Amino acid sequence: MKVKTILVSQPKPKVENSPYFELEQRQRVKIDFIPFIHVEGVSSKEVRIQKVDLNDYSAIILTSRNAVDHFFRIAEEMRFKVPDTMKYFCQSEAVAYYLQKYVVYRKRKIYVGKRTFAEMTPLVKKHKNEKFLLPSSDKLKPIVPQSLNDLGVDWKQSIFYKTVVSDLSNLENVFYDVLVFFSPSGIESLLHNFPNFKQNDTRIAVFGNTTVKAAKEAGLKIDIQAPTPETPSMTMALEKYIKEVNKK
Repeated sequence: MKVKTILVSQPKPKVENSPYFELEQRQRVKIDFIPFIHVEGVSSKEVRIQKVDLNDYSAIILTSRNAVDHFFRIAEEMRFKVPDTMKYFCQSEAVAYYLQKYVVYRKRKIYVGKRTFAEMTPLVKKHKNEKFLLPSSDKLKPIVPQSLNDLGVDWKQSIFYKTVVSDLSNLENVFYDVLVFFSPSGIESLLHNFPNFKQNDTRIAVFGNTTVKAAKEAGLKIDIQAPTPETPSMTMALEKYIKEVNKK
């Protein structure tokens, strides 16, 4: 069956030159963006219950822009003035760039990884004497605590925000040729909103091994998968599949 409509379970890209918009034009398909999950911040009271005193830490590990937003939100709620000496360990350039929203970049000690958490750990290892705080969501990839424990550094995780299932009731009678997922939480949201979901002719696209595992455990048939050596991005995987099925 040909692909004409695609639903991406993430917010619509804010940049004009997104690969999704280019894919839409090249392959003449309609792509909608609806977040299946969203983030909600926890209160400073909930952070205190986790026995976290921001004064105790000399370094912050930031894995996402959400982590940046909610760290500074909690700091403000707790009336904690973040010292100029605080060190920031950012998982990627995108996270480090976003940090400029809150700090004067050139005046702070900021260490930037390439892309993945594993690629950032050598930077953390070089500063083993720091006390690290990891502000995170309630859904933390197992590789993160495992990697930090392996390094033997003094660190603590604290939940500053939570991943929450979005209300998708307005999609009940809307059907797409392809549903695109990027996390197990997205799969969870689909089944929470539509417990009687039947895949039928809907194609499922998934990104990452944990999402593959969640989809399979949910009994879904996976038609499109990324990253692979041939298709390292989701848009490339989608385009490859669309070209194959739409030419028939």
